[in-house]
Amino acid sequence: MRRLVFAFLYAFTRPRWDTNITPPELVDLIEAQKLPPGRALDLGCGTGTNVIYLARHGWQAVGIDFVGRAVAEAKRKARANGVRAEFFQADATRLEFLQPPFDLAFDIGCFHSIPADRRAHYLSGLARLLRPGGLFLCYAFKPSAPMGGLEPDEGHLIQFHVCRNRALALAGRSGRAAQRAHVGQPHAHHVICAVNCWTESPSH
Repeated sequence: MRRLVFAFLYAFTRPRWDTNITPPELVDLIEAQKLPPGRALDLGCGTGTNVIYLARHGWQAVGIDFVGRAVAEAKRKARANGVRAEFFQADATRLEFLQPPFDLAFDIGCFHSIPADRRAHYLSGLARLLRPGGLFLCYAFKPSAPMGGLEPDEGHLIQFHVCRNRALALAGRSGRAAQRAHVGQPHAHHVICAVNCWTESPSH
């Protein structure tokens, strides 16, 4: 049902989130904090605005969305802008087809729309794909938003699941651990969670 709703919105309207504007938090990360270019993954990329932005700044950018019409429009926009980027029609909870590592993953409004019983699959896929020290930026609705969303504390759940799953995947090999997380509420209806997921533990 959820897939049909989103497909309908892209087919017959311009969804309100399809603004063609890159969120200031991502712009700050790339331009002010000067995050070095690498591989980036946009989970729920819509029509590709943020993937195209990253490609313009030297990133190898990949976008996924489960709405075919959105992915087709993203590819068209990338061609029109003369940038190289990859787009796939795919479910964000089924990322087995993607190969790691990614330096940056971001989610501008996808995670909060995933059914609760599928969120662990999303997080384990993300944990597999992000490199040690990789950054995950999540931008989600709070419950006060018109359609509901995540509690602020769920940002810490994202950190826990991503880091714990990665630690399990690497058990007995390199002893990587979570480094830091920042969860904030700069907007009335949004929670922003930036998680620097894991780093090499010091050798002894």
